[in-house]
Amino acid sequence: MVKVFFNNSCNICRTEINHYKKHSNDNISWIDVTNNNEAQNITSKSFRELLRRMHVIEDGKVIDGAESFLIIWKNIPKYNFLYKIFKIKPLFFFLNIFYEIAAYFLFLKNKHLLKK
Repeated sequence: MVKVFFNNSCNICRTEINHYKKHSNDNISWIDVTNNNEAQNITSKSFRELLRRMHVIEDGKVIDGAESFLIIWKNIPKYNFLYKIFKIKPLFFFLNIFYEIAAYFLFLKNKHLLKK
């Protein structure tokens, strides 16, 4: 089973994950990291790290960032074509840059959660 750790308090993150949930089956577990100490224990990541990037556990390995999308897409038949496209190194390079920029701005928008 794949475990996806995401920030449900982020409107954009929640919308995207809810979309994926509609198309996935029972092979993906969706875990909100907001106020979730167990997510920190399972991933060995700080709350800040979990807010900064999406994380996935596949085969016992914690993976973050753009690579986590590859795993999600690989496990949802409707999005398997995206996995096949973006696993190609030059295309993954651009996906990773786009993800890091978007994730940084979403983190800044949601950074207030760290003060709770």
